[in-house]
Amino acid sequence: MKKRIFAFLTILVLLITAAVPVFADGTSSRLADSADILTDSEEATLLSLLDEISVRQQTDIVVVTVDTTDGKTIAEYADDYYDLNGYSDDGLMLIVNMDDRDWYIAASGFGITALTDAGREYMSEKFMSDLSAGNYVKAFTSYAELCDDFISQAKKGTPYDAGNLPKAPFAVLRNLIIALIIGFIAALIITGVMKGQLKSVCRQSAASSYVKKDSLHITESRELFLYKRTERKEKTKKEESEGSQTHTSSSGTTHGGGGGKF
Repeated sequence: MKKRIFAFLTILVLLITAAVPVFADGTSSRLADSADILTDSEEATLLSLLDEISVRQQTDIVVVTVDTTDGKTIAEYADDYYDLNGYSDDGLMLIVNMDDRDWYIAASGFGITALTDAGREYMSEKFMSDLSAGNYVKAFTSYAELCDDFISQAKKGTPYDAGNLPKAPFAVLRNLIIALIIGFIAALIITGVMKGQLKSVCRQSAASSYVKKDSLHITESRELFLYKRTERKEKTKKEESEGSQTHTSSSGTTHGGGGGKF
């Protein structure tokens, strides 16, 4: 009888464990919508994406929304939240404070390497318009997918940084058609203006009609080369890598990161 009860309890524990969403290091969820700005279905979809990327990349990707930072700056709150909730040493966390309209990305471990200061500015430009417009799930999804891309790039040994940021694909055919249309319209305008200025001119049978008689006398003609001067200046090489500025949290952990208003 005791064996049956033990077996039943074991199965019950396994079923409960399987029903619980994946947590970072077995403690905190990678999505904490304390401000309640996402629907249940949006939370489920976003959490699934965050978990999949985090497990595959072995770097926690976290999203947190709050209504208050308890008197702390958003940077202090973000660092403490990451440190005190059991996330892995390597991670990136986007936190949004709805009350003050602040956002901040806290980076830890390999996350500092993957997300340079220039990379963070680039990333924020991609999700900022959706965040400001209230398209929260779309903004958070963009953030997660960009984190995935940035981590993959950093693992290659060349993190996205100043001079090495992602480039949007160039639409050759579309841009060629647009250039041709603009050029054609500009040519029509220019030739139309030039044609309008020549309405007072009549067609002549010979070029001599355009020259006043005895007005031009050429007595001598020659070409004289005086001198040539060339100046060479060394170009200032822009820094190829700016890296990440770091700081120490109240728990003594090194973090990178930055944010702003939305």
